[in-house]
Amino acid sequence: MVRRSIIEPFKIKVVEPLPMRTVAERERILAEVGWNLFGVHAADVTFDFLTDSGTTAMSAAQWGAMMTADESYAGSRSFYRFEEVVRRITGYQHVIPTHQGRAAEHLLFSLHCERGQIVPSNNHFDTTRANLEQLGVTAVDVVCSEGRDPHLEHPFKGNVDLARLEALLAEHRGHVPFVMTTITNNTGGGQPVSLENLRAVSAICKRFGVPFLLDACRFAENAWFIHVREPGQGSRPVREIAREMFELADGCLVSAKKDGLVNIGGFIALRDGAWVPDLRSRLILTEGFPTYGGLAARDLEAMAVGLDEVLDEAYLAYRVAVARYLADGLAAVGVPTMRPPGGHAVYLDARGFVPHIPPHEFPAQAVAVELYRAEGIRSCEIGSVMFGKRPDGSFAASALELVRLAIPRRVYTQAHFDYVLEGIAEIATRKDSLRGLRITDEPAFLRHFTARFAPL
Repeated sequence: MVRRSIIEPFKIKVVEPLPMRTVAERERILAEVGWNLFGVHAADVTFDFLTDSGTTAMSAAQWGAMMTADESYAGSRSFYRFEEVVRRITGYQHVIPTHQGRAAEHLLFSLHCERGQIVPSNNHFDTTRANLEQLGVTAVDVVCSEGRDPHLEHPFKGNVDLARLEALLAEHRGHVPFVMTTITNNTGGGQPVSLENLRAVSAICKRFGVPFLLDACRFAENAWFIHVREPGQGSRPVREIAREMFELADGCLVSAKKDGLVNIGGFIALRDGAWVPDLRSRLILTEGFPTYGGLAARDLEAMAVGLDEVLDEAYLAYRVAVARYLADGLAAVGVPTMRPPGGHAVYLDARGFVPHIPPHEFPAQAVAVELYRAEGIRSCEIGSVMFGKRPDGSFAASALELVRLAIPRRVYTQAHFDYVLEGIAEIATRKDSLRGLRITDEPAFLRHFTARFAPL
């Protein structure tokens, strides 16, 4: 059979106009916001790839479910519907809703981490690391060596380095409250973790008596990569693979703003109930009653539908094909990216693209600024701005200098991506003229959100 194009497996029923600004207007805007793209108004962005978190276009089924929500303060039927879906997908009995993923992180970490402890993960993302470090906990990355090479073609570059994890647990026995694995590995280029690796991490954690948690924001995309890349998994349904991933861990933290296909929402889900009373007590103090957790019931309804919709294999094939199309298009015009492409984003390798800009002049931020200035494309720096500051405030170059083009789910069409590729191709012809930036003002934590810059 002739291979057919992978089309959007949906019809578009609601549209909104794309903002169009001139280069001169965007230059003025950049100066006003201190060359930080988080400060740019969405009304001044043509293509918004800042994040895939909460930017999903929800389905007709989700909007319909929202209209039937039960907004009772306690015991809402919408919560029990949401709880049933999470239990069915994960196998975990204890489900605690939160308003988003970092609320789940703060809730769990503040109760079960102490100063001086360490928490290993393949890679901690920005809010996870910050929520640990502000408690005096050391977040340690133990991603496999393949995950540190942006150009190596390897199917599971999000895998944990098992020898390093085992050595870490042996050295710090009694000082590790839990081990985490992020699926897919956002910091490392949206790379998946294999089922074989998850099984091995689970076995190591059991041997050392340490709980194993998943940061499962993109669990469905990870399950799809296992389905199409891991030997012996191609005949298994993605839903079955996802269930096994969860069964290998003791619990998960989820920002449903990713693979929950919603604009707000998250949850903690646990197999064992030992932590649950304290978590629910703290939830009431900071988020809300345990059957709404800081959310409106309509948001619980949207999550319940979205968590099922995201496991549709036609959708997942389309989702991954979009990232591959963009990554391959960039490679064709000489723009290096993290290979192979992940599921939710394409990561430009700024170190390879503008090697004349040193890490302390923030090459990835410089590229991100130029994407917006020239083409109205908003992206996110994942490099020495986000990860180049040690807890003591000193500078340390990030292992990777990446510009993430995070793709909102069900939002842009192929014509949009073709236009983006044409614009980046034009920038590539004059990449040697790009210059770095210096920081003029920054906060103590998560500086990439609000720091101000000046061009060099």
